[in-house]
Amino acid sequence: MAELRPESMERITTPELAKAFIDEQVNAIKEQVGDKKVLLALSGGVDSSVVAALLIKAIGKQLVCVHVNHGLLRKGEPEQVIEVFKNQMDANLIYVDATDRFLDKLAGVSDPEQKRKIIGSEFIDVFAEEASKLDDISFLAQGTIYPDILESDGVKAHHNVGGLPEDLKFELVEPVKFLYKDEVRVVGKELGLPDNMVFRQPFPGPGLGVRCVGAITRDRLEALREADAVVRSKIGELTPVPWQYFCVIPDIKSTGIKDGKRYMGWAVVIRAVNTVDAVTATVPEIPFKVLCAMRDEIIATVPGVNRVLWDISEKPVSTIEWE
Repeated sequence: MAELRPESMERITTPELAKAFIDEQVNAIKEQVGDKKVLLALSGGVDSSVVAALLIKAIGKQLVCVHVNHGLLRKGEPEQVIEVFKNQMDANLIYVDATDRFLDKLAGVSDPEQKRKIIGSEFIDVFAEEASKLDDISFLAQGTIYPDILESDGVKAHHNVGGLPEDLKFELVEPVKFLYKDEVRVVGKELGLPDNMVFRQPFPGPGLGVRCVGAITRDRLEALREADAVVRSKIGELTPVPWQYFCVIPDIKSTGIKDGKRYMGWAVVIRAVNTVDAVTATVPEIPFKVLCAMRDEIIATVPGVNRVLWDISEKPVSTIEWE
């Protein structure tokens, strides 16, 4: 049976409550870990980033963070992980650029579930290989939060795409396991993490792999990464900001005109939704001038794209993600 959040636990809604929680967890981590080493798969997402910052505060260099770049992250995300944790927090960070390894395995694979399985399996293999190179690791830290416990009986299955290797016989360190996502963000702010990391949008474990619809090609993936950066920049300036916004590039081409000649190019589809629980979702109104600004910048700066579309489908019947 899953361990339940204590009924007496106060919701963390203020910096003062976050500080008290941090002080409590720092002491608990020190007591649990002692002088041993802890391993953490640091994705750069909210949960793993807050856990990393918390453990760095508690045990410093005893924490070993492994950041695996599978080539399917958004623009600037691997660089941000290195800047925040290695350069600013002086973390013991191992960076693994496994882009070629992942994309080679995904070449020609168009089925969404097969793509997910390949990405998840390959992540586990890469992480396990890095773990096997390390000595004296006794603990494995995870960014498990309370909804994970409620929804999956304590198994943080989605956190690192496909879970973590079952044969890593480490004791778990899960300092935010009784927190909801909004509480994790308050704690992250108090720990000094940057806003664009603390308030990072929900991002699927397979990353851009499920937004590069169909078989992933390197050129279309790069076009997606650049177009996504434009969409996040422009929509992120709106008030209020939609719950989630991104773009996809389907595996189709249509006719365009460039330098007076016809050519075949991709279409970028912009997606923005509002939701409370992700079970249902509505589509917010995006000012037409903002849509036009995104269109103009994407067409002008992203090679291979000749159309920009806006997905106004709600959930149900459409899902939030395309794959």
